[in-house]
Amino acid sequence: MPGSLALILHAHLPFVRHPEHEHFLEEDWFFEAITECYIPLVRMMQRLVDDHVPFKLAMSLTPTLCAMLQDKLLCERYVRHLDSLIDLAARERKRNRNHPSLRELADFYFKIFGEARRFFVDECKCDLVATFRELRESGGLEIVASAATHGLLPLLQEPVMARDGEIGAPALAWSTPPRSMSAATAARAQVLIGRDVYVDLFGVEPAGFWLPECAYDPDLESILQEANIRWFVLDTHGLLFGKPRPRRSIYAPCYTPAGPAAFARDRDSSRQVWSAQGGYPGDPAFREFYRDAGFDLPLEHLGPVAHGTRKFSGVKYHRITGAGGEKELYDPAAAEKVAETQARHFVAERRRQIREVAAVGFDPIVVVPFDAELFGHWWFEGPRFLEQFIRRAAIERDFRLSTPSEYLAANPTQQIIEPATSTWGENGYFEVWLNPSNAWIYPQLHVAAQQMSEAARRYANECSPRADRVLKQLARELVLAQSSDWAFLIKTGAAPEYATKRTIDHLARFNRLCDRLVTNTVDEEFLRGCEWRDNLFPNVNWRYYI
Repeated sequence: MPGSLALILHAHLPFVRHPEHEHFLEEDWFFEAITECYIPLVRMMQRLVDDHVPFKLAMSLTPTLCAMLQDKLLCERYVRHLDSLIDLAARERKRNRNHPSLRELADFYFKIFGEARRFFVDECKCDLVATFRELRESGGLEIVASAATHGLLPLLQEPVMARDGEIGAPALAWSTPPRSMSAATAARAQVLIGRDVYVDLFGVEPAGFWLPECAYDPDLESILQEANIRWFVLDTHGLLFGKPRPRRSIYAPCYTPAGPAAFARDRDSSRQVWSAQGGYPGDPAFREFYRDAGFDLPLEHLGPVAHGTRKFSGVKYHRITGAGGEKELYDPAAAEKVAETQARHFVAERRRQIREVAAVGFDPIVVVPFDAELFGHWWFEGPRFLEQFIRRAAIERDFRLSTPSEYLAANPTQQIIEPATSTWGENGYFEVWLNPSNAWIYPQLHVAAQQMSEAARRYANECSPRADRVLKQLARELVLAQSSDWAFLIKTGAAPEYATKRTIDHLARFNRLCDRLVTNTVDEEFLRGCEWRDNLFPNVNWRYYI
């Protein structure tokens, strides 16, 4: 076999948990992802293990996602959510009893929701993280660590201090932060807290680390080295524009001067899967994401699924059909056949690509990272495509399915370069997360990070149990405010009001706790309320801010 291919799935959701409300719309993001993405992917890997199919897959599970997957309240709410969907599907079977095609689709969803409940409750015991751990121990899945709350690390750098009478400027003003600028304490804490969560969950230190949004600048390499990280992933130009230029382009990793290796995303193979225009998910046979019964049916018929609000239900009766055309009914069997055909095509394309690169005389690796939520949520047939691709690649054996860790173990000698500042966002840099709509966030985050460092230094040598609780909660509120999801949701307009409120609320709670800590007038009731609401990372180490 002339080369390797590394599939990497990035599973992430922001921490959305609102115990103060009986029902909260944004918690549906989590429920939908479990049903449509995480359970199908887990079951896919279990089938591969049971069938003795040799596969290698790397997957990041972010600390915020794991915190929600292990939260008792959210798991209870998810089961109730499934019960509501099962009830809706049962009523849809009855409503469509005289329409054979719609009745079949209602049966289809009744089965999906029922099997998801059985799997989650009976087989997984409401603990998907434990199931992922078992898959990791089977040898096919490598789980990758990530930053605490998916903060965009280069933008968390502290403001440049004024020197020799010069006026200082915030780090976000630099398109490429100068190499002499020290990496922010906030970025270091995001990485080290994320590493600690991984160790707590999986009992070993992580080899790989998913940089949120693949956002990189040179100051991060020393932080990753301190966390004992062996590799991370960049977008294509992050490696290609490195200094010196990589001799093997994007088809081999390069070590950074501090040590960790950078792997580059292969855009050709990625585009083939996610492109809205020419990519696989746009086939007219596939299920239409945006046409949903939650918007088509009367609110009273939707019942507890809707809670009086128009929203996605997960019951979708139509296929894409084509631009501008009347949407036809979805045919699951026909869609599966298309996904299988596309999987064969993807294997053939990667075979051709790897053979061409290997012909120049080295063992290449093609790195293909995706958001995990593409498979099943946005692209309903995605898990079927992925499973068929893995099975066919294992049978044909034209290239190896590998992971970055496995490739480095077999190919330890690589070039050393300094990768370029980059992200995998639109236009390749920071403009999605730093633009006129959301730039107001970062000065406040920088001030809060400085206050956190000052508080941590003040209590470094002598800290009472109450001060320790406050410092832990300060760290939680700060990292939650730093989530890149809020800036993204503001920029895209997907949920700007909610994202703005989350940012402001976390900073307000941080400031109130910090003020009370400084004056030694801690409000016990307010502190308990913060701990009850934002309860993730029970062992968070606030000393990383020293």
